[in-house]
Amino acid sequence: MRRLGRDFGWLWAAYAVSAYGSGLGFGALPLIAVLVLDAGPAEVSALSAVGPAVGAVVAVPLAPWVEFRRKRPVMVGTDLVRFAAMASIPVAYALGWLGFVQLMVVSVVVATAKIAFGAASGAFLKGLVPKDDLLVANARFESTNWSSIAIGPPLGGAAIGILGPVVTVLADAVSYLLSALSLTAIRRPESQPAVPPAKTPAGVLDGWRHILRHPVLCSLYLNNMLVAGLIMATEPILAVLLLRHLGFPPWQYGLAFAAPCLGGLVGSRLARRVVARYGQARVFRVAGTLRAVWLIGLVFVRPGVAGLVTVMAVELAIIVNMSLYNPVLATYRLEHTPKHLVARTLTAWSIGQQTAIAVLTALGGLLAAATGPRTALTVVGLLILATPLLLPRLPQGAKQHTPVRSTPV
Repeated sequence: MRRLGRDFGWLWAAYAVSAYGSGLGFGALPLIAVLVLDAGPAEVSALSAVGPAVGAVVAVPLAPWVEFRRKRPVMVGTDLVRFAAMASIPVAYALGWLGFVQLMVVSVVVATAKIAFGAASGAFLKGLVPKDDLLVANARFESTNWSSIAIGPPLGGAAIGILGPVVTVLADAVSYLLSALSLTAIRRPESQPAVPPAKTPAGVLDGWRHILRHPVLCSLYLNNMLVAGLIMATEPILAVLLLRHLGFPPWQYGLAFAAPCLGGLVGSRLARRVVARYGQARVFRVAGTLRAVWLIGLVFVRPGVAGLVTVMAVELAIIVNMSLYNPVLATYRLEHTPKHLVARTLTAWSIGQQTAIAVLTALGGLLAAATGPRTALTVVGLLILATPLLLPRLPQGAKQHTPVRSTPV
């Protein structure tokens, strides 16, 4: 394994502990809304969609604030904000004060802080590791993310069944505190942050301008919004199809999504060697296409073991290619964004993706309600087949990534 230094180790540890905490707490807020507050479908849908959407709006003015400050204090601060927000839920629950409005506020705060943290951490990473090691670092984050999704939700579900509905929220809150402590252990001093322009105010629009004026980033951005939005739009539709129409027990439903996430370890570990051999351009075209073509397979899910295997095979194929594609995308984005624009560009990227997911998920739900889940899955599966047309064709000189040694990730 390539050594990236002690300070990167602490950054990776901070990412890992918060990722696993979020994995344990996956879906906890809607579950608390149902089990504790007796919320109905409309309220649960609002909690899942409105909170992150409002969080994306609130994050807009934060982009320049993050850009022109040292990034590590911003990361520590957003971790502490998320700790306080999530910890307020078990406290209110214990005192009998917990209400739906509090869950909505917590959802907005956590979504906003997540975007700010992501922007700061991307800028911090670019200054922490050499350019040739950015892909290695992003691949490690990607593998950690998928392993946390594979392991966290099943453990969280078991913990809720044994210890009650707020235990995973408390674990998630503590993970943010541990992440903040890990970040404080980084000893490498940060470089001086960029100076804000004197004549015109800086804002997140500068990030969007950079993306839209860069032909390759613009294509990758539009493609990523559509692919992420369409894939996420299938989740609630598939839940209705599997649990209500096909009679899958909840444990099989959870297994169908958790087990394929282990494929993320495969793709992320291959990313560096694949790029070294074939170049970024071919990874974008091939892996970017393959992560989109399998979704239509969900239309053919049937009851029983065959249906379970179908879902797992489709999800596995998507995740392997996605986990190969994502770190290459993250690395290219950092390489082609000037240092003084990184935080605003990453914020603009996150806001666009989060908004696309919210809008397409809502539209998918309306389509499923009007036509049925299988028809809605068919439409989504056919639409995503067109997304590879947005993938860029990099210039000849940009096809190969900077050569790296063949040490495994």
